[in-house]
Amino acid sequence: MESPSDNRTGDPAGNRSEIRDFLISRRAKLTPERLGLPTSRRRRVPGLRREEVAALAGVSTEWYTRLEKGHIGGVSEDVLEAVAQALLLDDDERTYLLELARAARPARRRQRRKDVKIPASVQWMLDSMTMAPAFVRNGRLDIVADNALCRAVYSPMFGSDTAGDRGCANFSRYFFLDPGSRDFFVDWEEGARATVAVLRAEAGREPNDRALRELVGELSTLSPDFRTMWASHDVRIRHEGVKRLNHPEVGPLEMTFRSLDLPLPQRALHDLIIYSAEPGTPTEDRLRLLASWTAPRTA
Repeated sequence: MESPSDNRTGDPAGNRSEIRDFLISRRAKLTPERLGLPTSRRRRVPGLRREEVAALAGVSTEWYTRLEKGHIGGVSEDVLEAVAQALLLDDDERTYLLELARAARPARRRQRRKDVKIPASVQWMLDSMTMAPAFVRNGRLDIVADNALCRAVYSPMFGSDTAGDRGCANFSRYFFLDPGSRDFFVDWEEGARATVAVLRAEAGREPNDRALRELVGELSTLSPDFRTMWASHDVRIRHEGVKRLNHPEVGPLEMTFRSLDLPLPQRALHDLIIYSAEPGTPTEDRLRLLASWTAPRTA
């Protein structure tokens, strides 16, 4: 069995702490009863012991202890898969663990993704969706391209002080730094947790993104709610489902939304998010009303 290497030059302290805290948090969520393990011994901490995870993964306790301290750079993906299985990680959590391991390998360290200009053809596509709010979002949850109906639906966020002078809306800043977001988002806590989990996944993919680190630092400093949710180490790679909003002008909106990968030049990978309303519902009528307000007027 291979042993995790120290990898002192390629495994920054920040990366090690992320690995340690993530594995500890996942281990704490498991119970012996869930895995059919004996529970007679007194437990000082919640969740499984390290030796129990090690046994389930087929490695020594010493080996797993070193891994949980962040020494992950020389570990193969097969062994990480065994650990992921032992911890019952879901697909997003498993991917996050593998991304953390790749980031710890100096020979494979990648340059961070660069911000790129959205091609005109993507903007044309968005503008053609006159009855569907749609936008392009980067990994830091900035809206970098949108259509008119998106701006109408999310007018409170685009008009918020958190958008800055240029009106660059950012979901995480709006959720945690604008008190009005709690009235606008019907399911505020669920959306806030999903927002943090998406940022956490991006931090695993792009550990060298300084702007992302600054964003996390800003939110951690200014929002106790964000600090608490960030410390849970929950991960979500794709966020889609049902969005319920209290729109200040047209009233309640309930829409489904889907997220699609949008590859761009220079390794940029953004999400294309499209909202839709069920036909024949009040939300469809309200979107139609918003669309009529935003439709370009002919001379």
